[in-house]
Amino acid sequence: MAQPAILQHIKGLAKLKSLARLKSLAKLPAPLRIVCFLLILLLCWIPIAGPIALVVADQNLESLLTMPILYLEFLVLIQVWNRLLYNESQPLHRYGLRPFSCNGRNLLAGLCLGWGTVFGLFFLEGELGWVQWLPVSATLPRIVGEALLISVLLAFAEELLFRGWLFNELERDYSSSVATATSSLIFAIAHFIRPLSELIAAWLTFPALLILGLSLAWAKRATGGQIGLSIGIHGGLVGGYYILNVGNLIHPVATVPTWLTGMNGNPLASFPGVITLGVMAIGLRQLMQVRDRGKPRSKQQKF
Repeated sequence: MAQPAILQHIKGLAKLKSLARLKSLAKLPAPLRIVCFLLILLLCWIPIAGPIALVVADQNLESLLTMPILYLEFLVLIQVWNRLLYNESQPLHRYGLRPFSCNGRNLLAGLCLGWGTVFGLFFLEGELGWVQWLPVSATLPRIVGEALLISVLLAFAEELLFRGWLFNELERDYSSSVATATSSLIFAIAHFIRPLSELIAAWLTFPALLILGLSLAWAKRATGGQIGLSIGIHGGLVGGYYILNVGNLIHPVATVPTWLTGMNGNPLASFPGVITLGVMAIGLRQLMQVRDRGKPRSKQQKF
């Protein structure tokens, strides 16, 4: 009877040592903490995703099964991570997910801005004769509903990752300006990982993604650290393009170069798209600076 008690005691000590090791991660610099977090996340995900990948031959079905599991594990891990490392019980609140009354209004405003940006850009290109508008199909209402659901869910997932967790980890060690620039660069790189031939063919995508990352970070800072506006803008841009593309509402004119109409069919990966994103970024940065004027000088950020 004594042996099980001793084994339980040893297991208890092992758990305490493991917790102590995890808490010691809080003393590491932000880049190392981020790498450790991602490694822990992968170690939790691979034992589940690996067998699914071996059994399921279709890559689309495999992603459909494994990626939600990865994100659910991410949501669980950020709870454990913040509780153990920082003694915080509400990480989502810190990341910018606060009461819906505020974030909900910002979300709707962001959706309007994102959709308006995409449709406004294509309206201008249509007036210039760069794209042709096609007849509206009867399935458009269904496509709009799909676009709204898919784009908001996708934007929520990405904003919680990049403008939530990643931004927060960086901001613990560095200024908000450094966190803004670094998280935006990582956001652009993460979305630009592809074969070299595709990188060259769609080179305008990278500056567009970098400007978008900066815009979304400034949107968060302009609304007091909430990510509702960031989710709305992100979702609006994705949803607007989904409606035009899946709804087959536009067709680029063959004689117009893709750097004007959008590389690989992406309207923002074009010279007019980059300019449009730049104008939006400047506006959001100005909005952030207006808010910062009401803060103590020591807390203001220049970037």
